[in-house]
Amino acid sequence: VDERCSCDQHPADMDPEEMVEDLNTVFSHFDSLAASYGCEKIRTIGDGYMVAAGIPVPRPDHAHALAGMALDMIAYARQSPLTFRIGINSGPAVAGVIGTSKFQYDVWGDTVNIASRMESHGVPGRIQVSQATHDLIGDSFVCTLRGDIDIKGKGTLRTWFLESRQAG
Repeated sequence: VDERCSCDQHPADMDPEEMVEDLNTVFSHFDSLAASYGCEKIRTIGDGYMVAAGIPVPRPDHAHALAGMALDMIAYARQSPLTFRIGINSGPAVAGVIGTSKFQYDVWGDTVNIASRMESHGVPGRIQVSQATHDLIGDSFVCTLRGDIDIKGKGTLRTWFLESRQAG
């Protein structure tokens, strides 16, 4: 399972030092959420934050962990001057360490690419999930059908907005 989050603020609209300070504050909180949910932070690139669950150790509740984390991320981000889009997809991915200088743990595959599209085709301040993720979390979380969106290289995919945890 892969989750992508990126800031929707246009860097030209903010003082660069203020933007870095705000991103550091928000991403530091996201790091603590990742640790508390047992998720693996993959990387940040500029205003993008990537996290996965079920790697390096598989876990049956991977989609639930990311859905819970995403809800907490959006709730926290609403208190900041930044607005984020979050996209989640579920499925297999390849993970490993690459390079010998400044090596990093990374993930690849169709699951990762679709998660990226869930984020990039998302709506500011919302969490968009793929059908695959919805199928895994639908009994525990409230989701609203967004509808079908055209995804480059994939065609039309059904998407949902993650709204909240189920009551009770």
